Amino acid sequence: MDLTTIHTGGAAQAAPSPILSVRGVTKAFPGVLALSNVDFDVRPGEVHALCGENGAGKSTLMRILAGNYQADEGEILFRGAPARYRNTREARQEGILLIHQEISLVPEMSVAENIFLGSLPQRTGGLVRRREMLRRSREVLAAAGDDFRKIDPNTKVGNLTFAHQQMVEIARATAFKSSVVIFDEPTASLTLSEANALFATIVRLKAQGVAIVYISHKMSEVFALADRITVLRDGSMRGTLRASETNEQEITRLMIGRDIAVAVRVAPRERGPELLRVEGIEASGFVKGVSFSIHSGEVLGLYGLIGAGRTETAEAVFGVRRRTGGRIFWKGSEVRIRSARDAVDLGIGLVPEDRKGKGLVLGLSGLANLTMVMMRKAGLLRLPDRARNKSAYDEFKQKLDIRAVSGDTLVNTLSGGNQQKIALAKWLALKPQLLILDEPTRGVDVGAKSEIHALIARLAGEGMSILLVSSELPEILALSTRVLTFSEGRVVGEFEARDATEEVLLSAVLGSGAAKSPVQAQASAKVE
Repeated sequence: MDLTTIHTGGAAQAAPSPILSVRGVTKAFPGVLALSNVDFDVRPGEVHALCGENGAGKSTLMRILAGNYQADEGEILFRGAPARYRNTREARQEGILLIHQEISLVPEMSVAENIFLGSLPQRTGGLVRRREMLRRSREVLAAAGDDFRKIDPNTKVGNLTFAHQQMVEIARATAFKSSVVIFDEPTASLTLSEANALFATIVRLKAQGVAIVYISHKMSEVFALADRITVLRDGSMRGTLRASETNEQEITRLMIGRDIAVAVRVAPRERGPELLRVEGIEASGFVKGVSFSIHSGEVLGLYGLIGAGRTETAEAVFGVRRRTGGRIFWKGSEVRIRSARDAVDLGIGLVPEDRKGKGLVLGLSGLANLTMVMMRKAGLLRLPDRARNKSAYDEFKQKLDIRAVSGDTLVNTLSGGNQQKIALAKWLALKPQLLILDEPTRGVDVGAKSEIHALIARLAGEGMSILLVSSELPEILALSTRVLTFSEGRVVGEFEARDATEEVLLSAVLGSGAAKSPVQAQASAKVE
């Protein structure tokens, strides 16, 4: 085997040749050059992180490796030999598995059937060996960690939470004994313990000699896990660096072509009059007697782990989740919010956590999405005012720097950051007094995240109230004037911005002595 020399901590070590490489790969779609002459490789027993803004070409490159797409130019080498995968089945047979950011499981099939989909254990004649499949599924889930072991292999995937569906995707990597596993934003919807289980799985796969490609916008995860980091920008290679020899600022500069300001806490400001007050609201199984108030110009952060009840609380306030108890007051008077229409009429907007499933209609244009709520409020029978709608689109395209060829560009062709900006603009066009933001920067790159943070601070400075739901501590700490911590559907702490720290908030949601993030927990177990 040909060997190359790498350096870790100053000592030369022999590293194996790449197991999977691309050389000079180019891929174009109508009107877009997604990849231009890209080189990339991953070695056995390493974690190679792939970073870049939304639209930089990361997913396109990974889909070529996994057989979803075929390159227009260039070549793929697997174990040193030329390879060309016409579909995902061929790539999987070689041991290449892509775990998508968007779940690719079959909802109507069981967990066990999904784990072994494409390679079901069968009897002569084609009948599935169901007992063997269930037994092997339990073994696979148990090997992945305690949180995975809790998943029943008989359960229909469609009945699982999004986080558990993603865990099933991850478990498939063990089931297929893959030699290359590609993780695309794997922790986007995982709880703290589930993320820890994922990181432990990655370290275990790496120790077994599996090559890992890791795509994430979360720099803390990248630097905790990666051996090497490759950066793409605008479809072109910008560099490959040893993680131990670079830093977040350098990687960010390569990604976006400039430095971005480090997030700092918003300046303290005088609290305006009370706008919204909720008293003891309940939502069956999710929200248990939650009370809080929010004032004009305030950013009230709701922090907790996924499943703690933050999203459900926000949905109950907005009227899209049925309340079973409690009272809501708006500007001092009790109100009934039984639907989103009631909330909108009061002056409340909601940018949901799942922008693709709930926040946008992907098959419509950016203009149609941005003006959708505005037109609905004007009346369903009113004819569209094209000039007015275009004016609104142009206004927010400029204000939020929405990068699209025109208002007629379909939303599903835009990057995650630009999709999120349209989801925000849709509600800002109504000039709400209270804007509920649920995970507003999930799945967007560092440049778009910085722009959204600046927007939130500016809106609050102009007097808008913001209810900010986020599982990212730096985001909560940088933007919130007050923070409520959630656990098991209840508020378990309230902190002024000056008193809120990572340790304090984590201790509130996890209990004292448990204040360690998944990245902190895993960094100590990193295999060099």
